[in-house]
Amino acid sequence: MYENRFTKWMRWCDRDTPQGINYPGIYICAISEEDISGKNFSWTKDIVYVGMTNSLKGLTGRLKQFDNTIKGKSGHGGADRIRYKYQNYNELVNKLYVAVATFTCNVKSNSPEDLRTMGKVAKFEYDCFARFTESFGYLPEFNDYAKSPKYSLTIERKG
Repeated sequence: MYENRFTKWMRWCDRDTPQGINYPGIYICAISEEDISGKNFSWTKDIVYVGMTNSLKGLTGRLKQFDNTIKGKSGHGGADRIRYKYQNYNELVNKLYVAVATFTCNVKSNSPEDLRTMGKVAKFEYDCFARFTESFGYLPEFNDYAKSPKYSLTIERKG
């Protein structure tokens, strides 16, 4: 069920190419030494972050915030945690992959159908956390707030 909902793995630089990327949805990031681009999505220990958005700018906007944060700006908590461990942007993006699951709806609408779809996005994120945890016994590394500090609250503050 979950696997079929996601695009194939894509390189970070190709994150804006899937159909429906302007809609809300779930994105799953993996860091892999092996090139997994073009492979079917699967649950792997290489997954380091699961995120979602119901924002007006959809997945495009949220992934842009993520990218800005791993580059050194602010705006995304999970990316801030990744930046703590991977401070060299160019090295990171060469092994960063993403798969997305989009949900077609109008986020400006208050129609019952659109509101239910946005609720499905939030539920699906938690379903993904549960599925990952069932497989590996822990949350993805950068979703585990207790074990992954933020760059902005540690190194950046000292600087």
